[in-house]
Amino acid sequence: MKLDILAFGAHPDDVELGCAGTILKEIALGKTVGIVDLTRGELGTRGSADLRDQEATAAAQILGVAVRENLHFRDGFFANNEAHQLEVIKMIRKYQPEIVLCNAIEDRHIDHGKGSQLVSDACFLSGLMKIETQLDGENQKAWRPKLVYHYIQWNDIKPDFVVDITGFTDKKVAAILAYSSQFYDPNSNEPESPITSKNFLESLNYRSRDLGRLVGVDHAEGFTIERYLAVNSLGDLK
Repeated sequence: MKLDILAFGAHPDDVELGCAGTILKEIALGKTVGIVDLTRGELGTRGSADLRDQEATAAAQILGVAVRENLHFRDGFFANNEAHQLEVIKMIRKYQPEIVLCNAIEDRHIDHGKGSQLVSDACFLSGLMKIETQLDGENQKAWRPKLVYHYIQWNDIKPDFVVDITGFTDKKVAAILAYSSQFYDPNSNEPESPITSKNFLESLNYRSRDLGRLVGVDHAEGFTIERYLAVNSLGDLK
């Protein structure tokens, strides 16, 4: 299966929190999108890895993605090294995306920046013909995505560009709330974490509204890119 867009997250719920609105919009425009989670989020304060698997499946159904996979890297302890790069390369070559979305370049959680660099490096290495990989007993062909974009997470990073997600925020929130064990619940007796506060949940709306305000739309999501953005003409920019 060839995908137009492949979104990576260090943990299940990273993609939903960072770029679910963009994914929903691209799917509505006819693009095929998949998600690859690097870990099962087994070190999360609330819930369990098994519960997170169920929540990720439910969120994927809400988003309407074509596929969702998990690489079962160790939460908190995976590394940007050859072994992990090769596993990510296999996914890139399997789905041959034109665009890859991945974690914030730097963030509060150490896995986010680490996952960001891991996926970015793997996107480059995946295009090298002399790196050989096999999947299901078959040799894979080299493939390098045209674009790698980093979504914004906890830190208030200044985006290089934003995507208008007006009309997709309700469904984005529904996908996020599929991870019901992770977020604000006044009836929960489980330990608190930075993402279980009511303020965090509300911040998802006021961040997208603020980014939207800055470009004259109702809601937007921001991204950064590691190289120059190119346009065919000045009219391509809004």
